[in-house]
Amino acid sequence: MKLSKLALATGAAVSVLLLGSCSSAPADDEKESGAATEAPVYDQLPQEIKDKGVITVAGDTHPPYRTIEEGGEITGIDPDIQSALSEQLGVPFEIVTSSGLDAMLSGMLSGRYDAFNGPVRTTPEREADFDAVVWMTTRTSYLHLSERADELGDPEAICGARVAGVTGSVTESQLEHYTEWCADQDLDAPEFIGLEDSNSTFLALGSDRADYAGTTQTAAIDLQAAEPGKYDYIVQTDEQGAGVDQLAMFLPKDSGLAPAMLAAFQGIFDNGEYERIMSEWKLTDVMVDEPVLNPMTEG
Repeated sequence: MKLSKLALATGAAVSVLLLGSCSSAPADDEKESGAATEAPVYDQLPQEIKDKGVITVAGDTHPPYRTIEEGGEITGIDPDIQSALSEQLGVPFEIVTSSGLDAMLSGMLSGRYDAFNGPVRTTPEREADFDAVVWMTTRTSYLHLSERADELGDPEAICGARVAGVTGSVTESQLEHYTEWCADQDLDAPEFIGLEDSNSTFLALGSDRADYAGTTQTAAIDLQAAEPGKYDYIVQTDEQGAGVDQLAMFLPKDSGLAPAMLAAFQGIFDNGEYERIMSEWKLTDVMVDEPVLNPMTEG
């Protein structure tokens, strides 16, 4: 497996990656769109997506989900998963880089994007506006520099510390639970420093603007592997209010894309591609047994 690196091109305005394969013998109109109409789930796609011939996905820099390499190529779990989904859906994905969770969610509501694959947890409030296909879980982790392990390696050290995180992310909400635990221990509350993307939080950690960078466990594992010896991390426990967050691909409710996307995810679970990709990225600890649609509001 190729380990991802921190992106050096976060200032890029728009980066695009087309994923997926085309039919071996498409009709003329299919050649233009890249559609493979014989794909298992193609018939379930909304007509708008069939006409457009591509699924546009918002994405920011968040290793190991997405890393923008120096040449502009986007690597990570997200492109790998989307390539497998494309085989089921019959249309490619296009990743368009954006900054900030709010911008990506509002961009979906305005019709600019067809989907956003996080990492973002599903909640009842988000499921009011979006369909959510859950395909993995995570726990919040707090990265710190290894050279400060004696000072910051204890879970109680997070109380009263500066924690950088992406505004509106899982980390921000989980730190609120951690704050309650700190209060129960008669310790000071941590200070949340909200930034627009994960790369900004790691830069804040390296420049001493923050003591910790709050992130997903998957991102912590990836960063530690990419720069051995530089980072350690603390995983938030159930006692500290963490629980397990369900991470989902979000789709606008009025797009009609959710049934097809759920079927595509089920297809890559059934054919083994999901397990293969998660194993390659060493993320078997956060796998789920099957994809689930809107677990917070349906069932």
